Amino acid sequence: MSKKYDDLLAVDSIALSIKKGGIFGLLGPNGAGKTTLISMLVTMRKPTSGSASVNGFDISKESDSVRRSIGIVFQDPSLDDELTAIENLRLHASMYGMSKQLSEKRISELLRIVGLEDKSRIQVKKFSGGMKRRLEIARGLIHHPKVLFLDEPTLGLDPQTRASIWGYIQKLNKSEGITIVLTTHYMDEADKVCHDLAIIDKGKIVVIGTPKSLKDGLGGDVVSVKCSDGTLCADELSKFDWVKSAITHDGFVDVRVEKGEEKIPRLMKVIGDSGVKVNSISLRKPSLDDVFLHYTGSTIREQEGTGRDAMRLRRKAWGRR
Repeated sequence: MSKKYDDLLAVDSIALSIKKGGIFGLLGPNGAGKTTLISMLVTMRKPTSGSASVNGFDISKESDSVRRSIGIVFQDPSLDDELTAIENLRLHASMYGMSKQLSEKRISELLRIVGLEDKSRIQVKKFSGGMKRRLEIARGLIHHPKVLFLDEPTLGLDPQTRASIWGYIQKLNKSEGITIVLTTHYMDEADKVCHDLAIIDKGKIVVIGTPKSLKDGLGGDVVSVKCSDGTLCADELSKFDWVKSAITHDGFVDVRVEKGEEKIPRLMKVIGDSGVKVNSISLRKPSLDDVFLHYTGSTIREQEGTGRDAMRLRRKAWGRR
């Protein structure tokens, strides 16, 4: 499936299958195409080419059936701040034609799950960002959807609140047996929460797997070196067959080798012989940051500028429609 806005190919021939009952993550920088892909899967935008089905329903031909079987938590806040928590949920339940008896039971259940039962009569404008996010998740689940789509669910939240939201997402996945599809550019979120994930970059999926399999797939250790000339350092190290890769980023050179603790003296000698000064050196196992760097050639931080440019082009294209 693809989506094009004038000269901008926001989603480029993506082919994807998501397992039922799991937590699936789309990991990538802002502007990578994550939100555009989600917007097509939830029938908010039509693909330029290709097709997809959600819960067995075609997104183009059976859009009403898709919408009835999914829940959505948007990236931007969409609650009515003047209403209380319980009023927001009642309003949403009425849109799905739920009876009062059924909706009240469901609302009570969801408020308990997301820890807002004692805040139900408070206006949403008095809620913290994390409380609003939890209420939005509860609202997305009011009609017992088969799939819940979460677009950057923890964006802008502090680390402690983000961790709390992760806990609720994992609890909902288990208690409701619901398939969760989330977009994120937080590596720790993707690593800790997702059962499977796809790294998406410039509108394409570059690799899919479990967080563990993706990290294990790189093999070896990562020796991170900060030195006076990263480019020269990487060029010199790349000449040796015992060096799997040497990539510069953010002022560092990340060198992948087997048995890193044994290779550090050899690395230091090669760098020293090249006349480059070493400021610091550290050893660790591969992370999702390393996976992203390996498959895209840059870090998510380095891509944020490009991503913002792509988002501006996309919004400009949307504004003409």
